[in-house]
Amino acid sequence: MTSFDDDPIGATVRLLLKLPGVGEKSARRMAYSLLATGPTFAQSLGEALSTLHERVRRCVDCGTYSGQDRCTICRDARRTSEILCVVARPWDADALERAGSFRGRYHVLHTLLDPLSGMGPEDFPIGPLEQRIREEQTREVILATPPTIEGEATALFLAESLRPLGIEITRLASGVPHGGDLEYIDPITLGRALDGRRGL
Repeated sequence: MTSFDDDPIGATVRLLLKLPGVGEKSARRMAYSLLATGPTFAQSLGEALSTLHERVRRCVDCGTYSGQDRCTICRDARRTSEILCVVARPWDADALERAGSFRGRYHVLHTLLDPLSGMGPEDFPIGPLEQRIREEQTREVILATPPTIEGEATALFLAESLRPLGIEITRLASGVPHGGDLEYIDPITLGRALDGRRGL
């Protein structure tokens, strides 16, 4: 096996390839960019990465990643606790935040129903969500789990489990992406876009 000493660029590329969405070309470009920027940036990046797990924790309220016990969204008094958006992963909340139109709060599950991987309804961490809904007097829960088999199953399970709380339960809409050609859109998305059509 090639060591860092024998082939430092190749070893760095192999490590970068383990990151999601990074291909061979991107990994090589990153490795050479790190060399081109000089040692100071590479050292800073290395230090940031090596201490990431020590500096980042889960927010005690919503479960997203934060540098403090409570994240900036949960500390923001301008955000309403009446609307709670339930997401599977911290980066899903981040994506919704970038849209800039949601003023409620988030709840991160960190998992989805997936019996084949050992996460069935009996093991699902729904307790903290139910407790939060009661304590914060939430009136609407938006289920924003991904449009996958696991995400849909999780949304159905949550809807049935939370219905006795007497709150409004909605599902994040799905449809035709802006700028997309209809011929390239999958049939399920097109079907939902037709079902969810609205007047102009």
